[in-house]
Amino acid sequence: MRRSRDLIVLITLLVLVHVAALAAAWWLKEHYELASPGLLWGLVLIPLLSVWYVIRRNHRRPHATLSTLSALRNGPTDLLARVRHLPFALALLGLALMLLSMARPQSKDSWRDVTHDGIDIVIAMDYSASMLAKDFKPDRLNAARDVAISFIDARPNDRIGLVVYEGEAFTQCPLTTDHEVLKNLFMEARTGLITGGTAIGMGLATAINRLRESTSKSKVVILLTDGMSNAGTIQPLDAAQIAEELGMRVYTIGVGTRGRALSPVAIYPNGQYRYDYVEVDIDEAMLQKIAEMTGARYFRATDEKKLRAIYQEIDRLEKTRMKVTEHSSRTEEYFRPLLAGCSLLFLSLFLGNTLLRTTP
Repeated sequence: MRRSRDLIVLITLLVLVHVAALAAAWWLKEHYELASPGLLWGLVLIPLLSVWYVIRRNHRRPHATLSTLSALRNGPTDLLARVRHLPFALALLGLALMLLSMARPQSKDSWRDVTHDGIDIVIAMDYSASMLAKDFKPDRLNAARDVAISFIDARPNDRIGLVVYEGEAFTQCPLTTDHEVLKNLFMEARTGLITGGTAIGMGLATAINRLRESTSKSKVVILLTDGMSNAGTIQPLDAAQIAEELGMRVYTIGVGTRGRALSPVAIYPNGQYRYDYVEVDIDEAMLQKIAEMTGARYFRATDEKKLRAIYQEIDRLEKTRMKVTEHSSRTEEYFRPLLAGCSLLFLSLFLGNTLLRTTP
């Protein structure tokens, strides 16, 4: 009976040692890079030594002839006798940790130096009442705003600002890298906040003024409108000439279907618009001229899909140039498993020669 209990205790200890060794190996591989992972095969020694110990235990079991075993069979068992295999288990676990330290676990610290020639971009968007036309879903203004926000999200390294214009123009958001603030201000802008009309020249001039003090190598205006310039004190081509002299590129976008579209034609006293089908009239020649003068391009968006493709094309044409330098350093982490393994071996020797010393 005692022999079977002793064997159960031994097997339990050995199983715990194997589980602990495998867990330690897995943890090191997950958290560190191993300089010599092939040395992990040395862990095969652990089960081999376990088998050798069990065989040796059976061969070295002492024998004594007694007249009766009744007094010993049911007698008390000393606690130290139950854990007499503990020194071997500790030595085995210590050896496993030392083998793991020989695989040279290393921690890797890596970082990047990123320098980029950022691009300063101002989006000048027409917020006149005609932008509420229903040829886009739900209307031109909301479709243009949603696509512009996606464009902003795709350019995290650039400073971007927003100018809105109707009969006059104002800066809704100055150049900023805080794109969350920019998007919130984008959503807050509304049609009808300033004088009605479409002052394309004022919108472009205001955008140019926001970029005038920029030290960026690349300065870009994205000018979006759905109509003809019919308000403001600055002519669009005069503003384009200023942009050309300052080295700014002005991408122009005409928004609206070809033909007729359901558009606001009057406003009721309650602030609601009355809609009717009207001819879409965009001064494409003027927009084309502005783009050509500044070394950019003119685009016509007849639906949201086309508008999204236009912004993607502008994104491709105006890529931020980045220089990335990779750095890395490695730190040897073998000391801790080595120290733990040596400590367990020392504890095994201490217990095996003092409290748990056995003499077969």
